Amino acid sequence: MSQTHARKVERFATDEARVDWHSAALLALRDKRDRQAKSLPDWEQMRETASRMKLHVLSHLPELLQQFAGNCEANGMVVHWARDAEEHNGIVARILAERGKKKLVKSKSMLTEEVHLVPYLEAQGIECIETDLGERILQLRREPPSHIVVPAIHLKKEEIGALFHEKIGTRAGASDPTYLTHAARESMRQDFLSADAAMTGVNMAIASEGAFVVCTNEGNADMGTHLPDLHIAVMGMEKIVPDNASAALIMRMLARNATGQPSTSYNSIFGAPRPGAELHLVIVDNGRSRRLADRRHAEIYKCIRCGACINTCPVYRRGGGHSYAYFIPGPIGLAIAGDNPKASSDAWACTLNGSCNNVCPVKVPLRETIAYHREQLAQQKQLPYGKNVYMPLVGRIFGSERRLSLAMAAIRLGLRVLPRGLHRHLGGGWGKSRDFPRPPKQSFADWYRENRGH
Repeated sequence: MSQTHARKVERFATDEARVDWHSAALLALRDKRDRQAKSLPDWEQMRETASRMKLHVLSHLPELLQQFAGNCEANGMVVHWARDAEEHNGIVARILAERGKKKLVKSKSMLTEEVHLVPYLEAQGIECIETDLGERILQLRREPPSHIVVPAIHLKKEEIGALFHEKIGTRAGASDPTYLTHAARESMRQDFLSADAAMTGVNMAIASEGAFVVCTNEGNADMGTHLPDLHIAVMGMEKIVPDNASAALIMRMLARNATGQPSTSYNSIFGAPRPGAELHLVIVDNGRSRRLADRRHAEIYKCIRCGACINTCPVYRRGGGHSYAYFIPGPIGLAIAGDNPKASSDAWACTLNGSCNNVCPVKVPLRETIAYHREQLAQQKQLPYGKNVYMPLVGRIFGSERRLSLAMAAIRLGLRVLPRGLHRHLGGGWGKSRDFPRPPKQSFADWYRENRGH
């Protein structure tokens, strides 16, 4: 039986020191993002323009996809269309098998996490090497990413040092980040040289050019794609932008909003295969068409995957990415997962504070979308344990002034006379890590009647 979000957070939160530095690291990214945004006087106008551009894309998606695919094919690429995860994985496996490829180096791609590509290919006898450093760390640990931009943010350098000592032979006890990075680079260099195929994701697909953009900070995508004679790129169909100007706008915003950089270190535009090489592009639906048909859900596909909403989310910062059932954590994960029964408890892991809305570079209405999904789950009677009982009761109490006054009086009395240890049990998850405040001698309503009522 799968655990609820609250249970998984409880496990993460037992290490208070880890929770504190995890939260601090993400707040540092949020602070860097804010400084970058304030450095551009037209930042809010950029957000509005980017939002409208992505809305245009979503309302003209079939035409833009056809334009993009046609231009890609004219440029010498081979375009494939995948209805779902199974079809996507089958296409990739077939391309590799028909060419006798046995070793694939890949850069970071959330789509491949979505469709579970790596375990699928490994079952087909194809070795897959993650070349993004954070993803490589997690691959060696055999665990999924906990963040879409900084996937190993939950790990301490000492843990990575112990892992590298075991897996790639670094010095025992070494945890210096520079030393570990150099060791990883040396280890992966052999994989780059021996691989016979490469894979990348797609940050933006430029419809007017039949070209796509890949952004990295480590240059691993460029290293991977320039050595083998086969490059496979995979993308969700929402990654389309109309033209170069639209791509330039997103590139100005992406790194600033993600990590507080003016730009990622490497921004590569792939417009055609190298002479003597093949370039295949797989465009994936996997439920996007169905979700786009729901107008209250559709705007989530404006997302450019900067991760800023995750960095600012107080629930994510204190609970970690592995507490979520969906492969994307945080507000954007809650919004995309929607009414997915497997992630139903995640939908309630949100305070609806709206900080995610405030930092989104393309103005995805995350708070409103998450609230909508809660409404859907309630209609489907997929409420968390207890809510289907006590929330109607709470509604009846709040609907009557007399009942609310009596309930508050009972609570004040209980907080005064019941043992404090019992409060933790009565308080549910909230009370496990907090003390209830000392109750006032009288309610505000009683005080007001005595002092201001006349």
